[in-house]
Amino acid sequence: MKVTIHLWDLPHRLFHWLLAASVAAAYATAKVGGEWIDWHGRLGVFILGLLVFRIVWGFIGSTHSRFATFFPTFSRVKSYIKGQWEGIGHNPLGALSVIGLLLTLGVQVGTGLFANDDIAFQGPLFNFVDKDDSDKLTGWHNSSINVLLGLIALHLVAIVYYRVAKKTNLVKPMLTGKKEIPRVLAEAISAHEATKAGVIRFSLSLIISSTVAWGAAGGIAQLPQLTKITNPCCSVTWASAGTSQPNQATPAASQPQTAQAPASF
Repeated sequence: MKVTIHLWDLPHRLFHWLLAASVAAAYATAKVGGEWIDWHGRLGVFILGLLVFRIVWGFIGSTHSRFATFFPTFSRVKSYIKGQWEGIGHNPLGALSVIGLLLTLGVQVGTGLFANDDIAFQGPLFNFVDKDDSDKLTGWHNSSINVLLGLIALHLVAIVYYRVAKKTNLVKPMLTGKKEIPRVLAEAISAHEATKAGVIRFSLSLIISSTVAWGAAGGIAQLPQLTKITNPCCSVTWASAGTSQPNQATPAASQPQTAQAPASF
C-alpha cells in the first residue's frame, strides 16, 4: 500500500523550473545572436543567481533538498546498483546527474561573465581580465555547452525511462511537491524529524543569491573603484583607486590608470 508524502519544497520546485526555462532561453538567444545576445547575458546572470540560491539551499533548505541527504557517496551508489538502496528523493545516480548539471552550469556561467564575441558583446566582468584570458574563457564557454547539452539529454532520457519502464512519474512530484511511496518506507522516514522550508532560511538564500547576481551584473562597479597597477617586474596587482604606487617620488610622476568599470546589464 502506498501513501502520499510531501517531498520537494516550493523553493526547490521554483528553482528547478526557472532554471529549465532560463537555460532553454539562454541557449535560444545565443543561437539567434544579434540584438538577442544582450538577453543572453542577462539570462546568464539570472542563472548565476539561481545556482547560488540552490547551493545555499542545499545546506539550509528542507531535508530532501540538502546535499547531505542525497550526495552520491560510494556506499550509496554501490547499494543502488545492488538494488538495496531505499530512499524517496534523488537516487544516487540521479544525484550524480544533478551535481554534474550544477557544476557544468557553473562553468558555463563563470566563463560567460568574462567572455566576449569580438563584435558587440562583452561579459559584465570582461574588463577585469586581459583580452587573451577573455578569449580563452570564451573558448571554454563555447565548448562546455556540448557537455551541458549531453547531460540534459541524459536527464530527459532518464525521465522517460522511469515513466515507461518503472512506471514512476518523476515530473509530477516536481510540480506538486508530493510523491506516493510505500507505507513501510514512509513510516521509517517519519521516525526521523524532517526539516521544513522556512521563511527565514528562504529569505537568507534569496538575499545571498540576489547580491551575487547584482554584483556580477555590474553592481561591483558601484563599490570603490579598483586600479590596475603593473609592477616593474611585470606582475599585476589590484589596489584601491587613489592609492599611490609604491616607490613613487610624487603622485604626479605617474598617475595610476583606473580600470574601466564593467559593463552593466
